[in-house]
Amino acid sequence: MSRKRDIEELEQRRRWAEQQGGEENVARQHQAGRLTIRERIDTLVDKGSFQEVGKLTGAGEYEAGEVQGVTPAPYVAGLAKIGGRDVVVGGEDFTIRGGTTARLDRRKGGQGGFSEDLAHQYRIPLVNLIDGAGGSVTSAKRRGHATFPGVDSFDRSVDLLAEVPVVSAVLGSAAGGPAGRAILSHWSVMVAETSQVFAAGPAVVERSLGQRITKEDLGGPDVAVAKGGTIDNVAASEEECCWMIRRYLSYMPQNVWQAPPQGPADDSVERADDELLTIVPAERRRAYHMRRVIELVFDKDSVFEIQPDFGTALITCLARLGGHVVGVVANNPMVYGGAMDVAEALKQCHFIELCDTFHIPLVFLVDVPGFMVGLQAEENGVLRAGMRAVYVASQATVPVVTCVIRKCYGMAGMATCQQRGVNLRIAWPSAEWGSLPVEGGVAVAYRRELAEHPDPKAREQELEAELREFSSPFRAAEAFGVEDVIDPRETRAYLHQFIAAAQSRLATELGPKARTGVRP
Repeated sequence: MSRKRDIEELEQRRRWAEQQGGEENVARQHQAGRLTIRERIDTLVDKGSFQEVGKLTGAGEYEAGEVQGVTPAPYVAGLAKIGGRDVVVGGEDFTIRGGTTARLDRRKGGQGGFSEDLAHQYRIPLVNLIDGAGGSVTSAKRRGHATFPGVDSFDRSVDLLAEVPVVSAVLGSAAGGPAGRAILSHWSVMVAETSQVFAAGPAVVERSLGQRITKEDLGGPDVAVAKGGTIDNVAASEEECCWMIRRYLSYMPQNVWQAPPQGPADDSVERADDELLTIVPAERRRAYHMRRVIELVFDKDSVFEIQPDFGTALITCLARLGGHVVGVVANNPMVYGGAMDVAEALKQCHFIELCDTFHIPLVFLVDVPGFMVGLQAEENGVLRAGMRAVYVASQATVPVVTCVIRKCYGMAGMATCQQRGVNLRIAWPSAEWGSLPVEGGVAVAYRRELAEHPDPKAREQELEAELREFSSPFRAAEAFGVEDVIDPRETRAYLHQFIAAAQSRLATELGPKARTGVRP
């Protein structure tokens, strides 16, 4: 018997799915400066690689037993390739009921469901393209009762964090479940001017607190990226957002049972830039550009910065060294002299856990005077946050190399070393370290003598000069208190030799890491 009529119906149902929420709603999406979910997927993945799953899912309209139309489910998902590697990708279709959850026999994705199960079972990365507000109070009316929180659990989302790279892109206004899902990822990004993310939107805020506020002021990048650190990075457009996702995944293995991908080694590891000789000012209190140090040490055009707008006294980035993927943690002397405050501590913890999860060796470029001091820092809990950074650094299992560029003081300095491992520490001749900087230390240790001296300021300067002689890295090297002092131009070659040698260890320790209390 011919199946021509069945195939015709199949093709028609596919066309209805591709129409999404209809011409008017699609046009409204474009007028808001946003792509539709299907356009987003086409922009993100390798051309022609998307195999959609559940395209026929939706609500059918029937007359005399004949289908008259189907309103598609507000979620599009499937298997695709990015950079030639398999990924699962899915996202809300905002043109259909604002992307709100549809009640189905099985969720397609977004918070549990098929997409996350596929990523879990196939051990491949998951990309969430988020553009929806989650549940609605009207769902209780449809069900006839209110559901207890957790009926759509985050259990699978949590499992995935120990298994495969998870990326979330906030591409509209995300609240509730979708906003929570954005946080349960290894890396997240949003789009300037068209994306917002919050626990609850302006209407709920006004009803609860009497505060009238716009979506942008409540959860735009200025809040979510720069102040809260809720989202890691911000893109100028959806096209740039897709490029950033592709770039991020290029550093990641497919799962924790694989090593990070080897990149091209077309930048000589013997490259030694004379600029490194003069980049650190002779005046110890003058700032310099640590990002330039990173550019000169690691492979050209290989640096991808994570959370550049949050905790700005610290720089965290993925990079390559001789083609090998590395995670770079560098203090930024341009901001508060590179001191570690709460935001910097949170940022460092999250990044180290990311690298440790996916077997990425860490390189610390150190210029930290210590924890941030002062009343505001103490009120914000800098000690607790800072000591968690020490704890997380101590728990890291990947190889770590510490290179002290200038200052390395106090407990913040401890957070740059791998005390349980080889604890390889090298230093530039400009390096100095100790329990606390000489300047502040003299004022404390010699308080009585200075108080009784006829010229306290002059005596303080004398004592500082005397003690500073003992802070020379060469003296520490004599006692093997630091493993090596190197010419700054040798940094790239020196680091590469140890990172390359560490690859054999990484290959023997693939698999999930046991963790307790790890923040997503």
